[in-house]
Amino acid sequence: MKIAVRPTSIPEVLIVEHEVFEDDRGFFMEVYRADLFRDFADLGLPDRFVQLNHSRSIRGVTRGLHFQWDPPSGKLMRVTRGEAFLVAVDIRPGSPTLGRYATLVANEKNRLQLWTPATFARGFCILSEIADVEYLTTGIYNPLAESGIRWDDPAIGIAWPLADPILSTKDASAQTLAEWLARPEAEHFRLEPQAR
Repeated sequence: MKIAVRPTSIPEVLIVEHEVFEDDRGFFMEVYRADLFRDFADLGLPDRFVQLNHSRSIRGVTRGLHFQWDPPSGKLMRVTRGEAFLVAVDIRPGSPTLGRYATLVANEKNRLQLWTPATFARGFCILSEIADVEYLTTGIYNPLAESGIRWDDPAIGIAWPLADPILSTKDASAQTLAEWLARPEAEHFRLEPQAR
């Protein structure tokens, strides 16, 4: 088995593509294998995950943009049924790509995964009638240390493929990026300048 890993427009956000064995019976692929992931540690791909989540949504549902600072929790997202538009937004104070985002249309046919570090806000919207999104996380969920950014924050300007999303009450009232950056918790994500 082998995988290919390539950066998006933001180098820390990665697309993971797996070797797939397919015939008239169906297909087989290894979604996660620690030794293969370890080969891409220099790109920032982790080889240890602690939780697997599964979400089912109907067309138009938009979830996010979510993140957690204690413990920090990166996400490896994939779509097992249907199609979804996956998004990762850099919310690190001091980052040269602060407020920028990377996207991926993932579906059950291309079988691509999107790795997003803990210091990014993540979300997705559903493009098919129904879709299942799974994500491995590097941190156990902690509702006392998680938050979100508004899906339509004009300071970010995500080009969502749907105009009228179906949102939870929590996501509809989420803070802006500027409000997050003014909170003391944002310092958990501060990117320190590189030594020259």
